[in-house]
Amino acid sequence: QVQLVESGGGLVQAGGSLRLSCAASGRTFSSYVMGWFRQAPGKEREFVAAISWSGRNTYYADSVKGRFTISRDNAKTTVYLQMNSLKPEDTAVYYCAAGLGGIRVGVSNEYDYWGQGTQVTVSS
Repeated sequence: QVQLVESGGGLVQAGGSLRLSCAASGRTFSSYVMGWFRQAPGKEREFVAAISWSGRNTYYADSVKGRFTISRDNAKTTVYLQMNSLKPEDTAVYYCAAGLGGIRVGVSNEYDYWGQGTQVTVSS
């Protein structure tokens, strides 16, 4: 089993940056695909980014491509989401998730474990 704890959210002005972290427990962290999703009020949860177990492959939603960067440190069992050039529409609760095997990285139902989420608010 994997437990995930996000941190790093907060309030930032448009154009600013934040770095989210997701600390994972469990010895098998390096086996998991890790993803970030977000959910804004009144909206469905949406895919943001994902990274393969090795870190070699990364995937992004079109809305964040070029602004967000996902990375992982398997030795620290942590995945990161560097968010630059933030926009008010990036405001949401951000969740990290872990999934095993050949999952479709953009499909939330295919992830096995979820964190509790961290709030990101971008003011205009």
